[in-house]
Amino acid sequence: MSSARPLILYIPGLLPKPAPRIHRDALARCMLAALRRIDVPVADDIAGSSGNFDIASWTYDFYGQHRDINLDAAAIDAVIEQKEATYDDIAEATKWTRRLTRWIYTLGDMLPFLIPHIASERMEVHLRDLLRYERNRDSITERTRNLVKIPLLAAAGSDRPILLIGHSMGSVIAYDTLWELTHKQGNPVQIDLFLTMGSPLGQRYVQKMLSGHDQTGKKRYPGNIRRWKNLTAVGDLTAIDPVLADDFAGMRKLGLVSAIDDEYLFNYFRLDGVLNVHSEYGYFANEKTALTIAKWWRGHVSGLPGGA
Repeated sequence: MSSARPLILYIPGLLPKPAPRIHRDALARCMLAALRRIDVPVADDIAGSSGNFDIASWTYDFYGQHRDINLDAAAIDAVIEQKEATYDDIAEATKWTRRLTRWIYTLGDMLPFLIPHIASERMEVHLRDLLRYERNRDSITERTRNLVKIPLLAAAGSDRPILLIGHSMGSVIAYDTLWELTHKQGNPVQIDLFLTMGSPLGQRYVQKMLSGHDQTGKKRYPGNIRRWKNLTAVGDLTAIDPVLADDFAGMRKLGLVSAIDDEYLFNYFRLDGVLNVHSEYGYFANEKTALTIAKWWRGHVSGLPGGA
């Protein structure tokens, strides 16, 4: 067990986010509220210093604007107060129209020529931003990955155990960054736990864009992830393939990762009354996320009172 304090580093997904400090504080509120329901000592220990949880804030450089936190404030308060998904939340997340949409999106992932015909306005925006990232327009890809590398290298330089969390597109950026650190920079960083949430990494369309996708053997994958946990909300249409263990089974066969575990949860975040099962705030406020974080934290911090 390292004597250095662990670091939880978060990489958000697409679309503008609040200013970094405001964004971090809002996410920390969600995370700590969920942790206090299951492990108060861990919550208190993480809350004891702002240096325990940080964000690799890349979206301002990408979009040139911040999102007003006031747009989400009431919804964040509500998801913090709510302890679990209600009957209505579950019914809406599993309704047949959402399942049909998932099937259509899955078909589009298998047959990309269909995408222009089935893409919603929101999907078109995400595809546009994904292509901008993939094509490195105005060196945006390099700048984005560098914003992730800086805190990772700093933490590794201090021998801090790292829990790296990637939500949505943030999981793709994290994966690409870890691949580059492995194959272009000599593996200076080790990730003790890679936690992905609402990740599109199971999509063939995305996999064909990943760093190393055209390589074979160990060169195809990052070599700096000890364990990988993937959480997917029921009904999350960004993570249309919620099982990553099969897509990245090669990493296990090559001994590059000890385990890849997939798990479902119910995300009950509502903005203006509309359920958003893909919300980062909802993922952070969820008990399954809290259980993952608490177990990992206790593995690296000794002397905490017994948990739940």
